[in-house]
Amino acid sequence: MSRRLLAYFLLDTSGSMNGEPIQALNNGFNGLISMLRADPQAMDSLHLSVITFDREVKNIIPLTDLASFYPMEITCPDSGPTHTGAALEMVSELVKKELVKGSEDGNGDWRPLLFIFTDGKPSDIQKYRQMIPVIRDLEFGAIVGCAAGPKADEQFLKELTDHVVKLDTTDAITLSSFFKWVSSSITMGGKSQGTGESTPLPPPPSELNIII
Repeated sequence: MSRRLLAYFLLDTSGSMNGEPIQALNNGFNGLISMLRADPQAMDSLHLSVITFDREVKNIIPLTDLASFYPMEITCPDSGPTHTGAALEMVSELVKKELVKGSEDGNGDWRPLLFIFTDGKPSDIQKYRQMIPVIRDLEFGAIVGCAAGPKADEQFLKELTDHVVKLDTTDAITLSSFFKWVSSSITMGGKSQGTGESTPLPPPPSELNIII
């Protein structure tokens, strides 16, 4: 079996995403899939899993190879909390189950990637903080947090990862830029694997503010 690059997406679908933001998220994410399909290496190795979180956490797209991945419609409730901690708990369970470790018989999968998109802050802060060391122990190649819109609190994402970007708005143009950057990050992740180092990230477009 060829080595896989697993990419997990945690997408905030709480009530505040209703309307234009969720439409922009759908357009941006499905655009990401189209961009990745133009990369032969991604088509060969990339597998994606999509988890949405609001009051419920759902693995709406279980781990799927890129060639079999179809455009999808992400929806959100009219209102409700943001259970980011529960989403991290789910992704930790999935990675432990799905990632193939290397052995004497052959190489395992590449180090996985994790992308977290939110327009707010965790409603389950205690669980969120409990999950941070668990996620770090999984040794992702890169963890990228995106705080989108005026109410997004990037400080919680900073507790989890050094790679945090801030978007001023959640409109279609801004989210499209973000997902183009994600596409470049995944492509670089595929090319840099094998060095044992963490995945380098490309410089972001002007719409993205890197939080130091």
